[in-house]
Amino acid sequence: MNTSVVNRLVPSVSRLATRRVAVAPRASTTRACQWNSAASRRTFSSRSTLYIKKYTEDHEWIELDTDGKTGTIGITEYASKALGDVVYVELPELDMDVSKGDTIGAVESVKSASDIMTPVSGKIVDHNKVLEEKPGTINKSPEGEGWLAKIELSDTTELESLMSKEDYDSFEKE
Repeated sequence: MNTSVVNRLVPSVSRLATRRVAVAPRASTTRACQWNSAASRRTFSSRSTLYIKKYTEDHEWIELDTDGKTGTIGITEYASKALGDVVYVELPELDMDVSKGDTIGAVESVKSASDIMTPVSGKIVDHNKVLEEKPGTINKSPEGEGWLAKIELSDTTELESLMSKEDYDSFEKE
């Protein structure tokens, strides 16, 4: 299959993905398009312009999902390192209504324990069940797979009072 056929079939594929198809082993058109489609999913970000990640002075973060009303809450890399090896995580209750600054859970490590406070008001709609079995996930990926809870925001304007990544980095160095 030549690249002009791929470009007609999948016009939104990046040049990198097009090159991958061009050097891939010969395959039927259907398989090549499926492979190419998978490559384009790996190549392009699914984030929209609504993507926002903010930080608190208490070293928590919230990342607004693309729906614009659900946020994921966790602790920062800095907090994870300061805590040391996490051995237990108390997750928030589902369907719990919370106000900005409320304690929604706790993280315990070999060094200390720390309350987790919500950076915004809303309703807890999910929590990371993986942390019940593997609390150390927070140490491995505190701003990724080690997230704590998902919240449906009741007031998105509360995000405006939180710090951007650049502001948080400056705050952390102080």
